[in-house]
Amino acid sequence: MTINFVGPVEAGDARVTAEVLRQGKSATQVEARVTQADASGVESVRAVALVTIGAARPSSLSLAASPLGKDLPEHDSLTPIPYIEGVTPEFIARLDMRLAKGRGPFSGGADGDMHGYMSFREPTDDFGLAHLVALVDCWPPAAGQMLTKVVPMSTMTWTMDFVAPVTGTGADRWWYEVTTDVAHDGYGHTAARVYTASGDPVVISCQTVAVFG
Repeated sequence: MTINFVGPVEAGDARVTAEVLRQGKSATQVEARVTQADASGVESVRAVALVTIGAARPSSLSLAASPLGKDLPEHDSLTPIPYIEGVTPEFIARLDMRLAKGRGPFSGGADGDMHGYMSFREPTDDFGLAHLVALVDCWPPAAGQMLTKVVPMSTMTWTMDFVAPVTGTGADRWWYEVTTDVAHDGYGHTAARVYTASGDPVVISCQTVAVFG
């Protein structure tokens, strides 16, 4: 899945459309768009997503993604990121995020790396791929923790490759690790991986972030 965030989505109605570009024997290509009208009524594209869905096919090539390869800290030994009304984003009230490495945005950290657990505060009965995408999306831009003052930040591009089926229940905890590869001239690039709590890789994710200040 590749997403380009073309412009900000405002509070209010938005329109989502999807089109199957090609459906082959093993792979389907889909494009989705989010459009929204401005105050003058002119509608413009706010986000575009290209999604490739591939079915399993016979192959002699087999190379598994590397497992985490280290012991994770106990979930309950880490302090959850609190929801503070009017300060933290509203979605934090619904998520359990626990940092094992890293700091909050604009805290003057030494690097742009961040590790931790993520899950929903209220387990859902129908956990699936969309729920995992929402969890991965909840983390702030990792490079932002290196800043010492509050400035706007915005994701420009985001890619997610699912290297294993998304299985489990809404009560499961997921481990997130992100590294800031480079940041300069108002842009940053991060690379992340998502694992099950037992260390099995599920997602490879990359983001390009704009930093306005």
